[in-house]
Amino acid sequence: MDKTVDLDAADEEASAKPAPERHGFLPIATNWFDRLFIGIYLFVALELLWMRFLEQSIPLTVCHVIAIALGALIIWKG
Repeated sequence: MDKTVDLDAADEEASAKPAPERHGFLPIATNWFDRLFIGIYLFVALELLWMRFLEQSIPLTVCHVIAIALGALIIWKG
């Protein structure tokens, strides 16, 4: 355990390697967990709006299908 680590050299080495850049349609840099969170948030918001405005004429099952499809699209391509 007598090895010393040069933190300045490690920082320079880490900054020299560029992180792989994703090109999705979301305007922010995200990882898969961020996109999952956005998808869940969208699912809840869409469900609430659907129940308030459209549930009388269109069943909630249609909203489930749309919300799951949008969530999968955001996670996959976002």
